[in-house]
Amino acid sequence: MLSALTKANFYLNYFGFLKVPLIWYCRPQILSLNERSVEIRIPLKRRNKNHLNSMYFGVLAVGADVAGGFMAMHKAQRRGKPISLAFKGVNAEFFKRPEADVHFHCDDGELIDSMLDETIATGQRINKAVKIIATCPSQHGNEPMAEFWLTLSLKCVKP
Repeated sequence: MLSALTKANFYLNYFGFLKVPLIWYCRPQILSLNERSVEIRIPLKRRNKNHLNSMYFGVLAVGADVAGGFMAMHKAQRRGKPISLAFKGVNAEFFKRPEADVHFHCDDGELIDSMLDETIATGQRINKAVKIIATCPSQHGNEPMAEFWLTLSLKCVKP
């Protein structure tokens, strides 16, 4: 029997390969997933380095997208309601160059639950910012390399 984390990683790879190949190319892995938070790791490889040997800006954006988006997709699927999910805006602040594997943390599970509750109840599009923190545990412990605020946009789609 496969664990829930194994199934989630399989779904992420499947989604990336078929729907968003750039996600698949970056090889994100879900390290933890629960009702409150998610942690995604993207390994630093030749394919995602910039000319300074740190993780390329676009790959950091992919990691933030996956951390915020996967949690929302996972929660929507568990509710069994058709939900349209997109990101409407992004703000980011970069503190240090990530020169090792990067971990992306999103602890906004309760916010996403409330957004899903609201859109299911009203049928209206709900937009709220979710926060994603990028760290390099092997390089700087839990010190943030970057912070992202992605405006998550959810709408319950009536069948």
